[in-house]
Amino acid sequence: MFSNRYIFIYSTIMVVVVAVLLALAATLLQPYQEKNIRVERMRYILTSINVENTAANAEELYAKYITEELVINVDGEITGRYKDGKMEQGSRRAFDIDLRTEMKKLKEGGTVELPLFIAVVGNDTLTVFPLQGKGLWGPIWGYISLKNDYSTVAGSVFDHKGETPGLGAEIALPEFQKQFVGKKIFDEAGKFVSVKVIKGGVKNSKTPEVHGVDAISGGTITSNGTSLMIETSLQMYVPFITKNQSHE
Repeated sequence: MFSNRYIFIYSTIMVVVVAVLLALAATLLQPYQEKNIRVERMRYILTSINVENTAANAEELYAKYITEELVINVDGEITGRYKDGKMEQGSRRAFDIDLRTEMKKLKEGGTVELPLFIAVVGNDTLTVFPLQGKGLWGPIWGYISLKNDYSTVAGSVFDHKGETPGLGAEIALPEFQKQFVGKKIFDEAGKFVSVKVIKGGVKNSKTPEVHGVDAISGGTITSNGTSLMIETSLQMYVPFITKNQSHE
């Protein structure tokens, strides 16, 4: 039988060794984890502009199609510009800004920096806006691109942390996302109305079809969360959008 002293010393050594190994593994894997996060974000942006991509070619395609990264304030003024691999204005790349953090700052009355992305696909110039919201079981997020009228949706992508498979999780499926193409976030009078996700189907609602899509069957809370996410996120960009619409 081992003495209590031996067991204590042995356990202590094992804990220290395991802790060192875990810390070493975390340190060694961190660059790979950061790259994976970066590539995943690029893939979301590319998907929102309808560019097919893989983890292997996302960085190359991002550099090809995303011509500028802009940072704006709540008044719609550009405070940062990243272009051709360098900062031309400001000190933060839009790509490195977390919209969820900025939304918290807005609620607290702090200074906010909002990221957006300019893409050129063929003859079209698209503007990509990040989205952040809450679903049934946790965060949901996405990106939505607008055509150069700053109203018509060119593409979208949504994802989630833990929505129910077969129900709310279907916001991540192309079939749901493709519904948004061609929808408009401003009405004919120029009022921001967003794009609503309608329970029971947009055809059976009072919402004009150009401003609505069908909700996920059985995923009411996630659908409502997606609808609110789009409206709340895009609302912050309305000053920038309306300024640019006036230049069209």
